[in-house]
Amino acid sequence: MKKIENNLMEKIVSLSKRRGFIFQSSEIYGGFGSCYDFGPLGVELKNNIKKAWWNEMTKIEDNIVGLDSAILMSPKIWAASGHLTAGFADELVECKKCHHRFRKDLLEKDKCPDCGGELTESKKFNLMMKTFVGPIEDEASATYLRAETCQGIYMNYKNVLDSMRLRIPFGIAQIGKAFRNEITPKDFIYRTREFEQMEMQWFCDAKSADKFFEFWLKQRLAWYEKLGLKKENLKTYEVPKDELAHYAKRAVDILYNFPFGWKEIEGIHNRGDWDLSNHSKHSGVDLKYEGYFPNIIETSVGADRSLFAFLTDAYEEVKGGRTETTESAKEMEVILNLSKKLAPIKVAVFPLLKNKPELVERAKSIYNDLKKHFTCQYDESGSIGRRYRRQDEIGTPFCVTVDFDTVKDSTVTVRDRETMKQERVEAKVLTEYIKSAII
Repeated sequence: MKKIENNLMEKIVSLSKRRGFIFQSSEIYGGFGSCYDFGPLGVELKNNIKKAWWNEMTKIEDNIVGLDSAILMSPKIWAASGHLTAGFADELVECKKCHHRFRKDLLEKDKCPDCGGELTESKKFNLMMKTFVGPIEDEASATYLRAETCQGIYMNYKNVLDSMRLRIPFGIAQIGKAFRNEITPKDFIYRTREFEQMEMQWFCDAKSADKFFEFWLKQRLAWYEKLGLKKENLKTYEVPKDELAHYAKRAVDILYNFPFGWKEIEGIHNRGDWDLSNHSKHSGVDLKYEGYFPNIIETSVGADRSLFAFLTDAYEEVKGGRTETTESAKEMEVILNLSKKLAPIKVAVFPLLKNKPELVERAKSIYNDLKKHFTCQYDESGSIGRRYRRQDEIGTPFCVTVDFDTVKDSTVTVRDRETMKQERVEAKVLTEYIKSAII
């Protein structure tokens, strides 16, 4: 079983590079560990995931507004939040033989997993990434790349409350980069030092905190299923009280069944009133609302981890392919069964034959019309079967073929990736036809 799972991991990594989803950062210089670049299709997929989350939070849900706070903030924030203390540190051990370093909590045995050597005593390793502001690199100019996006929300809680004339309960949503100096980043884009978060902080009174916790847990699970993750590949994990973060009253992780096991993609946290009361104490600014410090229910999503989950869940192989052609009979076709909303390319346009000017001209005209509304690709290389298969491999929901009937009656063939059905559609209603299918 383990061999099959590892094989799937290798296939996802291979597909990601081959088809322009994800590349190793700084690859021509040998790569830069645990950092990745999102290619043309990867950035489209990631943007679609972020857009789906943003729309869910700020348009579908009530009383939530958006924010984009700075990555660099006063170091006083990180001292007050506890990030500069032992509370935001991992236990680091080093092999005395090969000198490789590991997080102690991720080791199954008290020996080096690489060479079997003896390990040193553990020591605390703070995860904050330090930098300097200004021309002199000293402690007075030291600051940090943010380790989480939520602190920027807490810094602006009062500004948002006053400027938007909000009343509790309300939420603030933010998407942004965060940085952690992970000791042992691994598993492709699952654990990296630079990553993107999608977080919503819900401010409420203490009496309603439990009710809202259950509400947001249910909403977040439903969001993944709505976008195509299989229900059997999702589950929740109640974090034991003795493992909770210092700020948390309760935490439930949403786990996905990755090729390397069940791992967290989102956390739902009841943070109580710790954040606002603590920042009020350290800053001297009153952050109370009508005489009390609001409680916070947090939904914290890893955008990169979610993308990884959507890619993994959508991956399918079909022996011989789904198109009955001689050239595909012995091959394995890869299909990405991505949600139509998430698919990086929505429509591909093909002329039936590339050596027929009348077909090419009409196909390019239709492509130019469609790309005003959708992310599209034009492809005239190889057989139609080959072109279908290339689009299946990147999850394109619709392929439009321009043939000789198109010249006669202005209809095209639209092929649906999910059903494999082909339908003749008038070219003039093609945009509306595809829009209605994607909603």
